Amino acid sequence: MDADGLELIKHRDIHFVELHPDPNQAQTAALLLADVEAIIHVSPITPLHLQVSYHLIEISLEQIENGLLEMGLHIDNRLLYRLKRALHYYTEETQRANHGCSHIDSRYTRKIFADRYKRLNHNCRDPRPEHWRKYL
Repeated sequence: MDADGLELIKHRDIHFVELHPDPNQAQTAALLLADVEAIIHVSPITPLHLQVSYHLIEISLEQIENGLLEMGLHIDNRLLYRLKRALHYYTEETQRANHGCSHIDSRYTRKIFADRYKRLNHNCRDPRPEHWRKYL
């Protein structure tokens, strides 16, 4: 891989808050992100610290964190983390724009959690076949 290709592989840390019903949010996030094609490596360092490596052309840190927030995980919003996050968002968006990616291209963001949502047991699904549901 050339130098430009290595520049597009990003290694980031995601920190979670302590006060959450799930005490091991990093492990939960790692399981959610493990099946995503654009994500190269995910490893929970501590129960509240996650390291993620991904290909910038396919997905950005902002898309990953927005997906985790939609799944109910709480990302740490202390000032230091917000500043780092804003800097990463800006530089990644600039790099993506320079390589011809649009900000709206979020096919991987939707795919991250659509498969996970389908696999969850919601306990409110109707077990009857589709054609029987009309005859209640």
